[in-house]
Amino acid sequence: MKSNPLILGGTTEATALCRALSDAGIGGTISLAGRVARPLQQPLPQRIGGFGGVSGLVQYLADHRISHVIDATHPFAAQMSRNAIQACALAHVPLIALSREPWRAGAWDKWTHVRDIAGAVTALNRPAARVMLAVGRMHLSEFSPNPQHFYLLRLIDATEDRLPFPDHRIVLDRGPFTYQGDLELMRENGINLVVSKNSGGTGARAKLAAARALGIPVVMIDRPDLPPRLETYEVSAVLDWLCHGRTDLGV
Repeated sequence: MKSNPLILGGTTEATALCRALSDAGIGGTISLAGRVARPLQQPLPQRIGGFGGVSGLVQYLADHRISHVIDATHPFAAQMSRNAIQACALAHVPLIALSREPWRAGAWDKWTHVRDIAGAVTALNRPAARVMLAVGRMHLSEFSPNPQHFYLLRLIDATEDRLPFPDHRIVLDRGPFTYQGDLELMRENGINLVVSKNSGGTGARAKLAAARALGIPVVMIDRPDLPPRLETYEVSAVLDWLCHGRTDLGV
C-alpha cells in the first residue's frame, strides 16, 4: 500500500519533516492545532483543528486511510501525544514521535527544576523580580497568584485576553532566536529570572545561553511523562521508518 502518513505538527521539526517528505516524493497530510493565527506555509496539504479526542482520531485514521502517524507536536502537547498513542493502538496504525532532545544544564547554569506549570507558579511565590516568562500564551493566566513581578512575555500572536499582571511587556516575535538578540532583550528589560519549559531543540535555546552569560537563574519546567513509544530526534530516521519499516530508532 502506498504510504499516506499523518504528521501531527506545529513545530520546526514537523516543518522540516514535511519538506523532506515532499522532496522524497512522499505525500501525506500535516495537522495543526490552530493555536497560531498565521501558521507557516507547509509543503504538504494541511488541516487545522482538533480531532475530537481519541475516538475522533481513530475515525480520521480510518476515513483517510492513514498508513502511518508521526507525532511531531511540541514536547508539552502531552494530551495530543497521549491521544495519538491510544488511537494508533486501537486503529493498528504505526506511530513514531519526532521529538527534540531535552536541554540539559551545564556547569555554569543556575537551574531549578520543577515538575509542571503549578511548580513554576509556586517557585515565583517570592519577592518581586523581573521575569522572562517563556511558557506560551495558554498558561499565562495560571501565574495570576504572583502579580508582584514584572513579566516579559514573548509571543507569536497578540493575546486578546486581559493579562493578570499589572506590570508586563509583550514582544511579538517568532523563533529561531539568537544569543545576541536574547542577551540584549534581557539587558534592556533588566531580567533577573527566567521561567522556561524544557522544550529542547535549537529555536529557543538562546535565552538559556544568555541567562548563563548574565548569571541569571532559570526555573526549568520538566517535560510531562508519556507512555513508551517509538521516538527519534532525526528526520532521516523517520524517513527510514516510513520507507523501510525500521523500528530500531529509539532515542
